[in-house]
Amino acid sequence: KLVHLSDLLEGRQRLSFGSSQILAFVGGFAFGDHLGAGFVFANRIRWRLYDQLVRFIEDGGLVLGICNGFQTLVRLGLLPGLDGDYRTQRATLAPNERLGYWDCWVRLKAEPASPCVWTKSLDLLRLPSRHGEGNFITAPQTLQRIEDENLVAVRYVDADGQPTQQWPDNPNGSPGGLAGICDPSGRLFGMMPHPDAFLYPFQHPDWSRLRYTGRVPAEGEGLQIFRNGVDAAASGL
Repeated sequence: KLVHLSDLLEGRQRLSFGSSQILAFVGGFAFGDHLGAGFVFANRIRWRLYDQLVRFIEDGGLVLGICNGFQTLVRLGLLPGLDGDYRTQRATLAPNERLGYWDCWVRLKAEPASPCVWTKSLDLLRLPSRHGEGNFITAPQTLQRIEDENLVAVRYVDADGQPTQQWPDNPNGSPGGLAGICDPSGRLFGMMPHPDAFLYPFQHPDWSRLRYTGRVPAEGEGLQIFRNGVDAAASGL
């Protein structure tokens, strides 16, 4: 059953693991990013839905945040969710280090050691990236824990497949090429690039060239992320 987030916020539906298994926060620019990306949206959720949301997570629900959705999850404190604490904000996504809003395609590498169920079996992929506030900022000790606990699920990489903090391969300057993180359970995942914008081959900028050479892929590279989430929900983890 599909339920719109507006129905949850307005109380027309309740969020419960018994009726829904996946909750997705997608882009973009909710409330115009006034006061900071994801700030107003996160506060609206905090005052209207937070207890239901935390219970949903504790019961085993999966949560996905894409771009503005990732910013919102971080503002809420759902990510990185260290020590099972989903109420304390430990990080933020600040303005990109250069050029502000940037629309481009990026190379990503999924970290095989990450517990993230959404990126399971993924390796290298290319996805579109469209944001102005994607620079992951947190205290040094928090960033170290995120790294030590393998919570970085995907990183920006250069043409050699190496994590990078350098523009333009990394559009925002996030440390260690951090493009997306999960919580320790692996069920909560947020990322700045857009898997939702590359579900079909024709969404790739080289689509016509690929079609001409006869090397058209069967599907867009972002689709497997959603398939992994659905498979995890169906299996009950």
